[in-house]
Amino acid sequence: MKKILLLSAFTCFSVMMYAQNDGHNHAKPVAPVAVEVAKPVLVESLLLKETEHDFGKIPQGKPVTYVFEVVNTGKTALKIDNVQASCGCTTPEWDREKAIEPSTSSKITVGYNAAAEGPFTKLVTITYNGTQTKQLTIKGEVWKTPAASAPANEAVSGLKN
Repeated sequence: MKKILLLSAFTCFSVMMYAQNDGHNHAKPVAPVAVEVAKPVLVESLLLKETEHDFGKIPQGKPVTYVFEVVNTGKTALKIDNVQASCGCTTPEWDREKAIEPSTSSKITVGYNAAAEGPFTKLVTITYNGTQTKQLTIKGEVWKTPAASAPANEAVSGLKN
């Protein structure tokens, strides 16, 4: 066993010494060469005239809508593949079949169901040309409407004389 350990240690020592010797022909290190890899350039072709709309204060129970305009600034027609809202209370509508020709515009109508009281901020994601995306934001505050109508005003009957 001692002979095996001694032989193994001698072999390791010999290999380390040989690796440090400049007398043998090792390949000289070569300076790294910078290679530029051509990356596909995605041309931004969908322009949003505005990316955010603030509805302000809106009454509870009254749905609201806003129309966003999108413009094709590219050289080829583009197709809006999907428009998806961040929750079910927001409903986007757009022409699903029509491609937007260069230098023309289209509309995306975003509706919000003002059922829940309080402030809201909702995101709408537009997917176009397969994988490109843009985001729209709608926000505002829903105020609670009175549960009953205003009380009758007795003074109104005196004005009818």
